[in-house]
Amino acid sequence: MKVIALVGCPNVGKSTLFNRLTKTRDALVADFPGLTRDRKYGRALFDGREYIVIDTGGIAEDAEQPSDLTNRMTNQAKLAIEECDLVIFMLDARAGLLPGDYQVANLIRRANKPCCVVANKVDGLNEDLAGHEFYALGLGEVYLTAAAHGRGVTALVEEVIAPLLREEGPLDSDLPQDDDEFNEYSEWEEGFDFLDNVPADTVGGGFNWHAFREAQRSRQKGEGENNTNVPFADLPIKFALVGKPNVGKSTLTNRLLGEDRVVVCDMPGTTRDSIYIPLERDDKKYIVIDTAGVRRKSKVNDAIEKFSIVKTLKAIEDCNVALLVIDAREKITDQDLSLLSFILDSGRSLVVVVNKWDGLTQEFKSEIKRELDLRLGFVDFARVHFISALHGTGVGHLFESIDEAYESATRRNSSSTLNRILQAATQEHEPPVAGGRRIKLKYVHAGGYNPPRIIIHGNKVSKMPDSYKRYLTNCYRKSLKIMGTPIILEFKEGSNPYANEKPAQKRITQSKIREIKKKEQTQRMYEHSARKNERARKKVEQNNKQKGAVLKNGKVISGK
Repeated sequence: MKVIALVGCPNVGKSTLFNRLTKTRDALVADFPGLTRDRKYGRALFDGREYIVIDTGGIAEDAEQPSDLTNRMTNQAKLAIEECDLVIFMLDARAGLLPGDYQVANLIRRANKPCCVVANKVDGLNEDLAGHEFYALGLGEVYLTAAAHGRGVTALVEEVIAPLLREEGPLDSDLPQDDDEFNEYSEWEEGFDFLDNVPADTVGGGFNWHAFREAQRSRQKGEGENNTNVPFADLPIKFALVGKPNVGKSTLTNRLLGEDRVVVCDMPGTTRDSIYIPLERDDKKYIVIDTAGVRRKSKVNDAIEKFSIVKTLKAIEDCNVALLVIDAREKITDQDLSLLSFILDSGRSLVVVVNKWDGLTQEFKSEIKRELDLRLGFVDFARVHFISALHGTGVGHLFESIDEAYESATRRNSSSTLNRILQAATQEHEPPVAGGRRIKLKYVHAGGYNPPRIIIHGNKVSKMPDSYKRYLTNCYRKSLKIMGTPIILEFKEGSNPYANEKPAQKRITQSKIREIKKKEQTQRMYEHSARKNERARKKVEQNNKQKGAVLKNGKVISGK
């Protein structure tokens, strides 16, 4: 797969072009120099062939940031140039040729990589004059683009990127388009069947659920091999490093990867974007997510930092396991507890990592452990690791807890197992009495995974006290050996079809009987009076008729 690197001075539009090529919004974009600091990789597709785009930080001296940070950003750009197949050198057409552009041009020449010069931000400029001065760099043809509006990007892809992709093979547009070939079933990938000429995915996201259930039934019957495959076993485990600024998340990322993959500087807020990095260890695949530090809301004034926090919270929701990194020298702060609350509300698995453990006195370490037991007692299901990311002490054991938490969160448990645990738990300690009647738990079944969700049906479960809920949670955690992930218990109570037919509601009191009798007597009196008046009216009418009178509305109007 071909690799393309975007390099240049700060604030020339590299991240904007990165989002255009990858058709995503992964890279943070703002009219702010030095926003991107780490290498960010993205997958792009053109005409049926994939390639990788690398977004890099600006290569130039900046008086507003430390020289050490600038040097590390430059080293990241150098690494991107070394591993790419094509360098897209971006420049600002409005700013013109700057001294830093010559520095970038010299880096590209020394790397001896194919290069394409792109003059960005040409919207509103004269096309006949824009970008001409960049030919002085001696790096070949200059392409004019306005990446923010998509102008010139298509021509850049067709004239520069497409020839590079054709080195691996023909593109889809280069192949003959025969309609008969696309109607053949052999053109579709394995795992697709046709239902009324509509392709239907029978694999289900890369996992054959039908085969899994058949193998599970065979194992229960004692037939076939004892296959230990679990759903999503072939997918990488995504774990995110989250915490306050300057607690060592990027240092820990580099230690886990064994290379200087992300920029590390002794300055809060060095990382501004969430960086997804693939990792393979002991034949297992992982994705490390290095996130920006999250400060208290009252201290966040910069708009860029607000975007970074949003990306961090999104990474927590996207990961499988969250590693909460705590600075041992600052102990546990309210901000750590706020992040912990967001992790639990998102339902992610949890591993607590206490960093900067080296160099502390034994008395201070004992004090920190007591504070952990005091303030983090409600997350007793999470493993706690005391490490030093700078020296690597205890870092290797993190993968054991990550694997354990992920396996516990995605494990499938049968309804029979869950019901046996519920029966044993209720026999040991019966549910409490509520409203004069004991709460009854009937049956239980699994409602979801990652995190495990257990649904319990019964009577009067809406009045279940929290203490008994915690007891049931601990019983399931101990019996199923679930570690590192929260367990969610849901109680459901069915509606009573005879709720309005209870004897207590049908019983009539003496006062109610007297009231009914009084209403009936009053009704009889009105009916008797109405009948009496009707007989009198008929009698008068009959007498008047005999006298030959003509009645109208009960009055005599004429007579003999």
